[in-house]
Amino acid sequence: MYCASRGCVPAKGRGIVNTQTGFATTPLERQVVDSEPSRFRWWVLAFLFLSILINLLDRQVLSIVAPVLRDTFGMSATQYGQIIFGFMLGMALMQIPAGIFLDRWGARLGLTVMSCWWSAANLVHAFARSVPQFFALRFLLGMAECGNYSGGLKVIAQWFPSCERALAAGIFNSGTLVGSIVAVPLVTFLTLRFGWQVAFIVPSTLGFLWAAVWATVYRSPQSGAADINPNAKRGGAGALGQLFRMRQTWAVLAIRGLAGPVSQFYWFWLPEYLKRERQLSLETIGLLAWIPYLVGGLGNLGGGWFSSHLIQRGWIVDRARKCAFLVAVVLTATSGLVPVLPSVAAAIVLICVAVLGINAFAATFMGMLTDIFPEQYVARVAGITGLGDSGMSMFLMLATGMVVDRFSYLPIFISAACVPAFAFVLVLTVIRRIERCHP
Repeated sequence: MYCASRGCVPAKGRGIVNTQTGFATTPLERQVVDSEPSRFRWWVLAFLFLSILINLLDRQVLSIVAPVLRDTFGMSATQYGQIIFGFMLGMALMQIPAGIFLDRWGARLGLTVMSCWWSAANLVHAFARSVPQFFALRFLLGMAECGNYSGGLKVIAQWFPSCERALAAGIFNSGTLVGSIVAVPLVTFLTLRFGWQVAFIVPSTLGFLWAAVWATVYRSPQSGAADINPNAKRGGAGALGQLFRMRQTWAVLAIRGLAGPVSQFYWFWLPEYLKRERQLSLETIGLLAWIPYLVGGLGNLGGGWFSSHLIQRGWIVDRARKCAFLVAVVLTATSGLVPVLPSVAAAIVLICVAVLGINAFAATFMGMLTDIFPEQYVARVAGITGLGDSGMSMFLMLATGMVVDRFSYLPIFISAACVPAFAFVLVLTVIRRIERCHP
């Protein structure tokens, strides 16, 4: 393994160092990234944006109908946490296999398969009638949905130069928040008008439509050919072994493992918090709960734009990304005050600030992954980091239900305020310098 050093220095046998970014590049990376970027990359990004929007729309149905399901089936907060645990367990077990599958067979086939899989799993939720059934279906949903993130980062690394990757990643990841925004009024309307079963069925059809279009029109940037990577095919466990010998791999796994559950908390528990602690009706939740997700989308865009803007103004990548991380951590820390505010409006405002921060953190993190790891490893590394996110989230979501049943939401919001700061410390102490490294 070697990492690019600052300045224009030959990287023996591996390529050259780009003087603008300070990163070593391989011949393949120079061909795809350092050549004149194709304008088609923005259409590709639009398709990725839609994919993760649909992904989160399907994922959010459960959290929005959770108050109805809990009342209908007599679920406790702990049992609801167990259902979320099933989803996160599926994600954790499939993260690395999904990354390997995407690296071997490419994003065209990989994202098509994943989209059809999660759409089918979400649709069948309409026929569940017990906690074990919901647990099993969430498990299947989690297994498929995790590949969307890895595949999206892989495509971004293929199509975008380094100075645009954090912005592209922010736009891509903002689809999660737009999906959440759309989900709140749509699922609320479908539930109140037609019942919670229809709220699962209708969004699921969008994933099948997206998969059909993607499989038809997408081609890899390498000469328009199929994006199967023969080197990744041969790499297998050996490539994983090389990645796990890098301190950067362990660092990004831990960073996402700390910061990721904060986003999961707001996705899965915000409607429940507004219902149980703030005594809001489902109609009022439908009117208010989309606002933090909208602001979070701005955080994705702003976080991605901010560090990319600094790089374009001449900042080195390392300094620009760390500055963006610091701003995001400060914003996220405001969530610790949410439970003690007497006003619902004030609580929503601070939740918005915190969600803005954690999503700016996520966009910067996604950009950092493509900075550090070569394109042919990005999906695999994203899968590894997803294992950290899912592994931590499944236990923390389960713990959230237990803490809420026995105490309150106060310890949860305080934890959400603190853990991104610990993640930033790992950037400073373990990754140290954000630069291109090769296994």
